[in-house]
Parts: sequence; C-alpha cells; structure tokens
Amino acid sequence: MAIAPTGRREERDGTDYLVYTRRFAAPIEDVWAAITDADRLSRWIGTWEGDPESGEVTFFMTAEGDDVPGQAYQIDTCDRPRRLVTRAPSPSGVADDEWVLELDLDDEDGFTTLTFAQAMSDAEMAADVGPGWDYYLDRMVAAERGDDLDDIVFDQYLADQAEYYRSAFA
Repeated sequence: MAIAPTGRREERDGTDYLVYTRRFAAPIEDVWAAITDADRLSRWIGTWEGDPESGEVTFFMTAEGDDVPGQAYQIDTCDRPRRLVTRAPSPSGVADDEWVLELDLDDEDGFTTLTFAQAMSDAEMAADVGPGWDYYLDRMVAAERGDDLDDIVFDQYLADQAEYYRSAFA
C-alpha cells in the first residue's frame, strides 16, 4: 500500500515552505520534549550536543547510521513550549543555501498539534526532503505511541512521495 504524502506548499513572507502537521494526544510540554530533549529526540531522528543557551547546538542524525557527521544548527527562536526556529547550512554545500526549520506547537482540549515547516528552494530538494520529513515525523508519532519503528521504511516513502513533492515545488 502506498504511503500518502502529508506535506503541503505554503508561502510565508514571500518564501516557499514545505509544511506538515501532526496531532498528538499529549500535553504540549510532552510534545515539546519530544522535539527538544536530546534523549527523546534520539528515539525517532537523532540527538544534539552543546549548550542551547549559546544559540547553537550540533545535531547528529543518528537514525541514518552511526557515522553521520554532526551539523551545527543556530537557534533563532526558542519560545518554550510553543515555537522553535533553527537554521543550518544546507547539506548540499551550496553557498548561501540554508535549511530553515520552524516548529510550532498549539494545544487544545488535551491534544497538541505540531506544525513543522522547512523553507524550500526548489523542486529537486523537495523531492528528497519532502519524503524524508514525512518519514521522520511518522517515526516521531510512532515513537511517542511506543510503536515499533522498524516498520517505517524510508525507501517506501521516497518511492511513493518524491514525484508529489517535486510537482508541488515545480
């Protein structure tokens, strides 16, 4: 069965973003911890080292293997437990190309909604990154529920979703 993409293109202040939403039956502080606490983050994507108070941490995508190098992320906004905005040089190495990530949390009636957005510069980047964020956000949901993450396979996301994201940003 194909895995349907959940991201959408959205313009914010003249910049295109790829935006996802996930809803959790959990308090906002718990979801905040899932995206900011190094131990909780490691359940579904990676971990970080450093002092967030300095405005920068080094992030390691441990879900992609043991030898993945760390990436410095600047923390632009940290409004606990509602908003986190970070940026880092693009892994592509293209000068002046940044990954800008915006994570917003909203709580209502015992549920917390995470809106995750990444500034998206082109269709080919979207074809790779789009399925990746669906994959990782689904891993986050599964980790928070206590489900087995081995059932979530990135190659299936890429095969099922790349063309959708490429078209959305063409």
